[in-house]
Amino acid sequence: MSSYKRFEDLPVWQSAAELYDRTDDFLDRAPPRMRPSFRDQLERAALSVSNNIAEGFERGTTNELLMFLYIARGSAGEVRSMLVLALRRPYLSDFRSEI
Repeated sequence: MSSYKRFEDLPVWQSAAELYDRTDDFLDRAPPRMRPSFRDQLERAALSVSNNIAEGFERGTTNELLMFLYIARGSAGEVRSMLVLALRRPYLSDFRSEI
């Protein structure tokens, strides 16, 4: 499949882990006014990106890895959509640079 032995070594997984870290940091600082359901969905979508990459890698076949990479891409799109919607909320205007 590849020369990588662990999913943690994949650059795409490392980027996904960074996405989760930055999302978690943002959620730690976001105002309490942000609805719990929105927070939860954003956190789960961000975490799903790295988890899907890991699952696809661990399946051991190129076809399954590709399938899970596409799923991870969909989760990344979900995160992006949620952040674009968050930018529309006036109470998050101070977080524009983080978003």
